[in-house]
Amino acid sequence: MITMQRRQLVGHDILLARHGNHISSMRVDRSNDRVVALLDDGSLDSAPNLITPGLQLPQTVRSVLREDWKFLGAWAGMTALMGGLMAAAAVVVGTTADPAMLEAFTAYAPY
Repeated sequence: MITMQRRQLVGHDILLARHGNHISSMRVDRSNDRVVALLDDGSLDSAPNLITPGLQLPQTVRSVLREDWKFLGAWAGMTALMGGLMAAAAVVVGTTADPAMLEAFTAYAPY
């Protein structure tokens, strides 16, 4: 189930508890699922984002798009391609078909 609430990153809380006001900046390392903090003295520290590795957090719209962007992009591309082909076919049929056939197409009731 997709929820609209923002995911809470546990790594931020862990790093704030460890270092408090000595953190200069923090960034999320999504490939390793960790939060990395740059400290005032120039050193780095990191903390995991998950409490347990098997914990399944609820999916958000952003997480679904991040994981499935290739599939959704391919689907949108195929939809646009099919729409373009259908529009081109309609133009070709409209310009090359016999006028009597076009009249029959528009006069025929599909139900």
